[in-house]
Amino acid sequence: MVTRKAIASILEDYEDIVVATVCSHSSLQIFHGARQEGFRTLGIAIGQRPRFYDAFPLAKPDEFLIVDSYADILDQADDLVARQAVTVPHGSFVEYMGADVFAKLPIPTFGNREVLRWESDRDKQREWLTSAGVPMPLKIEHPKDIDRPVFVKYYGAKGGRGSFIAKNYEDFRESIQPGMKFTIQEYVVGTRYYIHYFYSPFATSGYTLSKGGLEMLGVDRRDEANIDEMYKLGAQEALRKMGLLPTFVVTGNMPVVLRESLLPKAFEMGERTVERSIALFGGMIGPFCLETIVSDQLEFKVFEISTRIVAGTNLFIGGSPYADLAEPGMSTGRRIAREIRVAQKQGRLADVLS
Repeated sequence: MVTRKAIASILEDYEDIVVATVCSHSSLQIFHGARQEGFRTLGIAIGQRPRFYDAFPLAKPDEFLIVDSYADILDQADDLVARQAVTVPHGSFVEYMGADVFAKLPIPTFGNREVLRWESDRDKQREWLTSAGVPMPLKIEHPKDIDRPVFVKYYGAKGGRGSFIAKNYEDFRESIQPGMKFTIQEYVVGTRYYIHYFYSPFATSGYTLSKGGLEMLGVDRRDEANIDEMYKLGAQEALRKMGLLPTFVVTGNMPVVLRESLLPKAFEMGERTVERSIALFGGMIGPFCLETIVSDQLEFKVFEISTRIVAGTNLFIGGSPYADLAEPGMSTGRRIAREIRVAQKQGRLADVLS
């Protein structure tokens, strides 16, 4: 992993920061938010310049860098540093480049890259969250121990493609892809909500923590193909015989407002997660998402954490029912840019870039 000392040395020559990210996932709001905070923007495109940005002039990057593949971004590091680029990670950027390669990218990047070791390994993720006192579904250690409905998920961010439900070992064997690393959790019946947080080490007011403050910028649910429509065709067992396997590929997102009585629990989970991250690896910085299930007893279970901007925040480019109660119109993309701007003005870029 590139050292924070090396990044701090690069930042000494930065005067006119350019916010850069890969043209995918949540890039529209990242570019839009950066522009709102007065930054120039750079879109990293794979293969060719995407035309659809022309339809969104307020979110179109000021310039593009075209590369042949995600792996080639590493070869462009010197050029990106010469442009005074700061990269903003998102799910596609990290997943398709590879967490190990991304960790070595010698370009100032928003957030603490130490979090990658904890997010990309599902065992370490569980260690982090459970040691923080965050409730999680029961883990099943071995496939042959499956004695109830379970949710199997592959490592990494795959947009829901790497997930399936099994009720027994036979179901597991029919669905598992050979050679893939996976984790098995009990299937908790409830409603899935994805809570978007932002942690700032600079905050001195609001929902303050031992250091900095925690914000809640929105909540979403996901449309998933083809599991969201398969129930109309009958039971999974019959569908399997027809060669139809349920998948959880995310195709869209829907906005959610939680029952207000759930907000204290939501903030407590976020607080515990951040405080434990500070103790384990110096703290994550910026946006993160707790992916939760809420039971009919109004209890949360967290089945995963994403430690960067998630695509569900795209619903709230113009603000959310929560963000608007702090600063109207604030998106997660703009909140990232705002944090970079505050750090720049305070001479503390090395505190939020690594």
